[in-house]
Amino acid sequence: MKSFKIITFLLGIPVLVMCKPKEKQAGTETEIVSANHYCYIPSDSLIGKQYLDMNALADIGSIAPEEERLTDTSGMVLIQGGTFDMGGDMPTNTEGMPPTALPQPDEFPKHAVQVSDFYMDEHEVTVKQFLEFVEATGYKTVAEYDVDWEELKKQLPPGTPKPDEEMLKAGALVFQYVPEGTPKDNLANWWSFQKGVNWKNPDGSEPVLEDILNMPVTQVSWYDAMAYAKWANKRLPTEAEYEYAMRAGSNNTMYPWGNEIVGDTDQRGNFLQGNFPYENTVEDGFEALAPVKSFPPNAYGLYDISGNVWEWTLDWYGADYYQILKNEGGTALNPQGPEKTSEVYNQQATNKVVRGGSFLCNDDWCSGFRNSRRMRLSPDSGMQHVGFRCVREVR
Repeated sequence: MKSFKIITFLLGIPVLVMCKPKEKQAGTETEIVSANHYCYIPSDSLIGKQYLDMNALADIGSIAPEEERLTDTSGMVLIQGGTFDMGGDMPTNTEGMPPTALPQPDEFPKHAVQVSDFYMDEHEVTVKQFLEFVEATGYKTVAEYDVDWEELKKQLPPGTPKPDEEMLKAGALVFQYVPEGTPKDNLANWWSFQKGVNWKNPDGSEPVLEDILNMPVTQVSWYDAMAYAKWANKRLPTEAEYEYAMRAGSNNTMYPWGNEIVGDTDQRGNFLQGNFPYENTVEDGFEALAPVKSFPPNAYGLYDISGNVWEWTLDWYGADYYQILKNEGGTALNPQGPEKTSEVYNQQATNKVVRGGSFLCNDDWCSGFRNSRRMRLSPDSGMQHVGFRCVREVR
C-alpha cells in the first residue's frame, strides 16, 4: 500500500535505461531488462530514487509488462532525434503581453541538447487505456488510498499543522471558478479537496465511466503513470524529449505552431479563454477536458502535446538545472534532469516536471502552451488537469 500523498494546497503552491541487458535489484524486486523484450525502467535505476516512496516503488515493481505489448508501437509516432536549443524564447515584440505570458527565470539559459530517436504516444493515455491496465493488474492509484499523516508531514515544512481527518481520506483536488476579484495568491481559492475523486471520477461529478473512456486519464500521480508505463513496456519522456517533441523541428519558437500568440478564437489546442480563474468563454468548444484528437496534431503528428492536460515527465525539477548544463559546456546528450529537486522557495519540496499546459492555461496565468514552459508537482499528487503519455526507445 502506498503510504502517503501530497495534498498540494497544504503547501500553498501547486537513470534513463536503454533497451539493453541489465539486471537490477530493488528491495524484493529483481528485474531483467532485455534487449529483445523490456524497455521500462527498473525501480533501482531511477535517478534520485532515495527521494521516492519505497512502498509505491514496490507496487510498481510487482507489475509485469504485458506480453502482447512488448514490441507494440501502434498508436505511437517515430521521432527522429537531433539537436535543438532548449529553453525560453523571447518574442521580438512584447507589447501587450503580461509577464506570465513570457519565459520565466527557470527557462533560462538556453542550452544545446541532443536527443536520440524515440517513439512517443500520439496522444495522452486515455481512461480506456488506463482501465485496461487496472483490469489486467488490479492496480490502485495513489488517490484511492487514505493519506498517512506521519509520512506526509515528513515532506512539509516543520510545524505544519495536521489537517482535519476528512482531508486525509482518499480523494484528490478539483478545480472550481471563483468570483471576480478573488486574490490569485492562494491556489486553495480555486482548488478544493474532494473525497472519492480519482481517475474514474476525475471532477467529482461521478460520470458514467463509458462516457469518459476517450478522455485523457487524469488524477494520476507520477507513480501511477510509471506503473502504467511499465505494464505497457514503455517509460515517461524526459523533459528534453518532451520539449523536442513539442517543438517538432522548429527551433527557437515560442509555441508548437510558431510565434503567433494565442487568441480567443484559436483552435490550436484546449486552453482557457477568458479570465482565469473567474470565467471561461469556451471559445474552443471545451470548458474542461477534451477527448483526445479533438484538435489538429503538431508537425510530428502528436495530439494535445500543448494543452488539454499537463503531462508527467521522468525528470526531477531543478530551478537551476539549465544553468548547470550551460556551465558544463558543449551539447547535453539525452539529459535526464538533476539528482534531486532544487527549488527557490521550498527546500523541502520533491517535485517532478510536468509539461505541455492544460485546459486551464492562458497567458494571464501560466502560458503552459509555450514550448519551454516548465511546471512541477509532487510525484504522489494527481490533479484534474494532469495526465501523461509514454515513450519508447528505438532499437
